[in-house]
Amino acid sequence: QEEVVESGGGLVQAGGSLRLSCVTSGRTLCGYAMCWFRQAPGKEREIVAAIGGNGANAYYADSVKGRFIISRDNAKNTVFLQMNSLKPEDTAVYYCASSYLSGSFYLNSFDYHYWGQGTQVTVSS
Repeated sequence: QEEVVESGGGLVQAGGSLRLSCVTSGRTLCGYAMCWFRQAPGKEREIVAAIGGNGANAYYADSVKGRFIISRDNAKNTVFLQMNSLKPEDTAVYYCASSYLSGSFYLNSFDYHYWGQGTQVTVSS
């Protein structure tokens, strides 16, 4: 059984930065797509960023493009989300998920099969 664990969330002022980490265990991540979703109170879960199996291809939601960077270290079974220039509207629980699909990234939550418990990110104005 694969386990996904996020860390790095917290409280930060607007304009600040946070780096989220996601470590998986149970299988190698090499070659498989990974993603970060987020869910704010009263809103649906939305994709933030996704990365292909070899790290060469990535997707960003328009709301975070130019501010967030997704990356991965397959040797350490870890995916990162560097979040810069944070805004209050970035406040949400951030979830990491892994897929059994290889190749490029995927944008739908049902394409990801193992999810973490989430890490809270709060951006104060």
